[in-house]
Order: sequence, then structure tokens, then C-alpha cells
Amino acid sequence: MSKKAFPLGKNELENIASEYQTPFHLYDEKAIRESVRYFIKSFSWAPGFKNYFAVKACPNPTIISILKEEGCGVDCSSLPELLLADKLGFRGEEIMFTSNDTPPEEFIEANRLGAVINLDDITHVQSLEKSAGFPEMISFRYNPGDLRSGNFIIGEPKEAKYGVPRDQIIDAYRLAASRGARRFGLHTMVASNELNDSYFVETARMLFELAVKIKQETGIGVELINLGGGIGIPYRPDEEAVDLKLVSREIHDHYKHLIVENGLDPVKIVYECGRMITGPYGYLVSRVRHVTRKYKDFVGLDACMADLMRPAIYGAYHHITVPGKEGLPHDHVYDITGSLCENIDKFAVNRSLPKITPGDLIVIHDTGAHGYAMGFNYNGKLRSKELLLKEEGAVLLIRRAETIDDYFSTLRFPDAPYKV
Repeated sequence: MSKKAFPLGKNELENIASEYQTPFHLYDEKAIRESVRYFIKSFSWAPGFKNYFAVKACPNPTIISILKEEGCGVDCSSLPELLLADKLGFRGEEIMFTSNDTPPEEFIEANRLGAVINLDDITHVQSLEKSAGFPEMISFRYNPGDLRSGNFIIGEPKEAKYGVPRDQIIDAYRLAASRGARRFGLHTMVASNELNDSYFVETARMLFELAVKIKQETGIGVELINLGGGIGIPYRPDEEAVDLKLVSREIHDHYKHLIVENGLDPVKIVYECGRMITGPYGYLVSRVRHVTRKYKDFVGLDACMADLMRPAIYGAYHHITVPGKEGLPHDHVYDITGSLCENIDKFAVNRSLPKITPGDLIVIHDTGAHGYAMGFNYNGKLRSKELLLKEEGAVLLIRRAETIDDYFSTLRFPDAPYKV
């Protein structure tokens, strides 16, 4: 069982809501730091262990700066994410750049920063060489096809657009070496939000075995193995978190058997987790606007799926609490909805909760990753603000809410031509 706690009492939250106005995402700095430290400690045996935080999960510079202080690198997948990393002082192999139908300017910037460039396809060797020149260090993303199964969010590997298939992976390393690469990494990403401990152990074993094969067939020694991300979080109270110590211990056993015994030690072991690091420690706070009865009962919030789209697009569960009513019986059944002109704009369907009245605050849990980051402007909705609950208890505005001027700033009107 996972405990769905909120770090503030009702009165404290009401004070924050009065000052900043809802809706907003609130992040718990203390809990985020503790999650990173626990992750790193769990893999203390691993040579050069580092987590490259997946910027896409929570692309806020304040959050990422906290993670940098805790020893994280960054995993980037676009030019703006690379520029964000640059502005925050990440350099060289603190940055992992994983390409995906990559334009030349992204290869150029990644190469300029000295990032570990993680190629998604064998043809990208030529694309990288043509656009940015070939770096000394190169990595490849491996797609094992039907040797592994995926899950609902990421799909089956054999159907994925990502990664070098197994019948091309050896040739990819030979080709990179022929273009001047002298240092090599290996990566995969075959699941998202996975809670099965053994999945991550098997992923490590698969990559360790592949590293041995690459060495035997090409003479190339892989010096960095990125085990990917995908470590899930228990969104539902009846789910259990991944046992990181168990996973680490079993991966260590495979490392000794496959890497050490085959003369490949030391190999740097890294992850690129985002969701696990910040997800459980972010909350979407919203105010109830309306409670209506139609063919069923609806609670209408001042937030909408532009603030959190996961329930609408994935059918994802996010726990909901009503501050001040935690001890009351959950004897009312509601759909919790937003104001977007889409019937799927629902945070919960048929959810049992205490009786809710207009003006109540609602806390939607586990929004610290893939929450604000997946926001959008459909229906003219403006993205909400982000707040940080500091370790000492103060609250800091770390992203203001969008304004009408922001929404109109990129538009071209007939009587006012847009100037590039």
C-alpha cells in the first residue's frame, strides 16, 4: 500500500491559495531531494552511477537546479531542452541527448555542449556526421523487438518507432567506429511507468549480455550502459512502489556475472528516470466551482485537462483528496471535471469522495511528472502556475501562469502582420 499524504494542512493550503489563486501545481522540495538521495544510495555499488533526469517530465529550471545540486544529469530530447540544460550550467557528459527524427540543429547543439549523443537509428550516424561532425563518444538506443514486451503507455518494442533493431545493432557500432567514435554507450527504453521489479532486472541483464556480444563481435568495449527510465510510481493507494534496493541487488549480481567475468569492468551504470524522482511529490491544487446533478453528479473545477491530461488521454488514475475532509466518509460518487469543451475532460470518473461543496479545495496527487509538462492551449485555455514548497516551509513562485497576452503573442492578425 502507498500512503497518499499531502505536506500541508487545510489552513496552510487556504493561505497559499488565497495568495496565489488556484489552479496551481505545487512541488515538495524536501521530498524530491530525499527521493534522489535514496535512488543514488540504492546503487552505490555501481561505477559512476548517475541519474539523468528526464527533462520532459518536469521542465522547470528551479526543479532541475535542485536535482543538479543532488548530482543528477539531464536527459534531453529537443533543442529547447538542450538550451535549458545549457542555461542551468550542465556541460559535457552531464547531458544525455537521445535523438528521435532529429533535425540538424539539435545534433549541432548537442555536439557543441559535449553531450552524450544517443542515436535512435543506424541512419542517424550519417545524419550526425553530416550536420555536426562525429564526436568521440557515441551511444545507441537498442530496440529488442519481440524479445521483450512493453506496456500500455509505451507500447510493444516491435511496434515502436524508437531504437536500433537487434539485427542492425552490431553494424551500428562498427559504422560509428569507422566514423571516428572511440568511446561507446548503450541504452534502451522499453517500458514506461512500470511497477514490476523484475522488469528492470531483466532489462539490465539484456543490456549486459548485449555489451558482451558487442565486445566479442567487434572488439568494442561499451563504457556506459543507460538502463533507461520507466520506473513507475504507485498512483493508486493499493499499489506498491518499485523496491529499488532489491532491483539494485539483483542487477549487481548480473553485473558481476556478465560484465566483470567477461573483462568489461568497469562500466558506468546510469538511469534516466523522471517520473519516479518528482512524480509523487507534485500536486495539482484546484478550487471547486460547481457541483451539479445531471444523470450523475459532477464536481466542476477551475483546473482542466490543460493542467493535467493523463486521466483524459490514458484513463490514468490520480488520487484525489479534499483538504479538511480526510476523515469524513466517502459516501458520494462524482465525476471530477474541468471546463474544457471536451467530454473527456475528467480527472476522475465515478470516484467515491466525501460530500463536496462549491469553494472546496481539491488536491490531485502525483502530478510532479508529466503534469504541467503536458499542458496545452486548446480551447484557449491558459496553463497554470507552478509553486515550490521549500524545505523550510516557505512557498516560491517558480513559474507564473500564462496570460491572455502570452496566448496572443504568437498570432498574426490581418491588420497587424507578424514580424519575424
